[in-house]
Amino acid sequence: MSATPHQPTVTEREARQVAEAAREQDWRKPSFAKELFLGRFRLDLIHPHPMPADEDAQRGEEFLAKLRDFCETEIDSARIEREARIPDETVNGLKELGALGMKIDTKYGGLGLTQVYYNKALALVGSANPALGALLSAHQSIGVPQPLKLFGTQEQKDTYLPRCARTDISAFLLTEPDVGSDPARLATTAVPDGDDYVLDGVKLWTTNGVVADLLVVMARVPKSEGHKGGITAFVVEAGSEGITVENRNAFMGLRGLENGVTRFHRVRVPAANRIGPEGAGLKIALTTLNTGRLSLPAMCVGAGKWCLKIAREWSAAREQWGKPVAFHEAVGAKISFIAATTFALEAVVDLSSQMADENRNDIRIEAALAKLYGSEMGWLMADELVQIRGGRGFETAESLAARGERAVPAEQILRDLRINRIFEGSTEIMHLLIAREAVDAHLSVAGDLIDPDKSLSDKAKAGANAGVFYAKWLPKLVAGQGQLPGAYGEFRREVDLSPHLRYVERGARKLARSTFYAMSRWQGRMETKQGFLGRIVDIGAELFAMSAACVRAELLRKEGDHGREAYQLADAFCRQSRIRVEELFGRLWSNTDDLDRKVVKGVLSGTYAWLEEGVIDPSGEGPWIADATPGAAKRENVHRPIR
Repeated sequence: MSATPHQPTVTEREARQVAEAAREQDWRKPSFAKELFLGRFRLDLIHPHPMPADEDAQRGEEFLAKLRDFCETEIDSARIEREARIPDETVNGLKELGALGMKIDTKYGGLGLTQVYYNKALALVGSANPALGALLSAHQSIGVPQPLKLFGTQEQKDTYLPRCARTDISAFLLTEPDVGSDPARLATTAVPDGDDYVLDGVKLWTTNGVVADLLVVMARVPKSEGHKGGITAFVVEAGSEGITVENRNAFMGLRGLENGVTRFHRVRVPAANRIGPEGAGLKIALTTLNTGRLSLPAMCVGAGKWCLKIAREWSAAREQWGKPVAFHEAVGAKISFIAATTFALEAVVDLSSQMADENRNDIRIEAALAKLYGSEMGWLMADELVQIRGGRGFETAESLAARGERAVPAEQILRDLRINRIFEGSTEIMHLLIAREAVDAHLSVAGDLIDPDKSLSDKAKAGANAGVFYAKWLPKLVAGQGQLPGAYGEFRREVDLSPHLRYVERGARKLARSTFYAMSRWQGRMETKQGFLGRIVDIGAELFAMSAACVRAELLRKEGDHGREAYQLADAFCRQSRIRVEELFGRLWSNTDDLDRKVVKGVLSGTYAWLEEGVIDPSGEGPWIADATPGAAKRENVHRPIR
């Protein structure tokens, strides 16, 4: 599709260069997941399980107790769903509780919670109502507080963090009507003018944008004398002249979400509001997401816990053919899946969060894997709950209550969770992002070999470097601890988890060998093999989850807190996960990827258009993508700050 007149025309190569420039290039700290993809099972990086400091745990638990009381007494989820809006008094109650400032340092008026307890709080609020969880997450995980914490000046922190901690809601504005995961085509501009920048453009899907007081806006600064230019981040007052929220968007789920379309027309922003240097916007956004992504799987953990509770209560009460439906194997398998997966997903999120708090490891891949795995598994658990509930799972809670049954919003949780596979990085984009990090070691030594723009001398040098690297690396993939029957014996209890950890070690080496073989086979075309790369990442996600589940089970055993049951759940999860891993390994080389590409070409060329005959398209008229030409607003401003 051609670019609109106001939008940059960008080639595929240029788009990749923009994304690559924004990526963190260095690995200054160890990474369990990075090592896993390289075939090295570094259990020592995650075991013994890291623990929060006593004072952090006490502060976190005290807040969770207050938050639980608020959720139980002040949040009316049915009303939010019915009215498609979070009541102002509910938001104000959360403000008074300090929930806007959970991750903000106490010196700025925040609660100073750790990542671990912030995530537990989001799981709690999200279980009460997912739209409320999304509001708090968008405000703190990707809104103004996090980028300022990482990249803001002291003056910016002093000015904005106290507001964000108690009164002001923030939003993050990157996506545009014709710009999603390809930011190289970003069309919103920020033109320098004296001590200001002048913003023009349109932003789409601005979560919290309808009610926001402060915005983080990504805009392109034109290159000029004295200005490096590039995509740049700004803090913008949402009530500034020239800003119009043109529409409050409605979705299949998260009905209370205050998500809109925001237009900027000659909006003046002081240069002092720029976050970081010009051109650093994407790097700031990606770095912010390194830990920000953990909030989404945290809420998926909350959803899994709720699904398990409902599945347990319902399948014990509902009888068919002389016994509770839970004891029919077809239903029991679904319950087992929900229980085991909830345990593993909580293990992944807690482990990643505690590593983020300790700051000893680089967790960019772990957080991305948690987001990917949590969003996919959360959706599957909710889908299985709907199936377990049968017709009642498809019926709305309001309808159930109207005819005298318990108002269980199973269909709502399914709708609410569906977006998690799309926003903050769709599953497909997460596959590519993680795959790029997973093959980073290979590209760093052999990248010039497959780069068509490199000279013969550069390729020769790369070949020599690659030879040295692979001569040392490949032999280590032949044998390892996973082949020793007694390895990981400290995980051998009444239930023996050591075979699963040996499987992970062997699986990591097999994964690395598969990646190397694929690079040797496809070389420069490797980046186009998205099906293969997606399966590589999914295998890594399963191996990471198995590792986290085993480490968490051992932690709970040592603490004397449901240790025996935790070992049982970890064992069940690992056995289920191993079946998925074996299937994924098989599909690396036995798949329909090539045939699928041919079918796609046929579909788009109209070869199979006859297959579409015999139906009516109920879609309305209008363009596929709305016009986003800069200019003055022509619609009413629906912005409504909550006070």
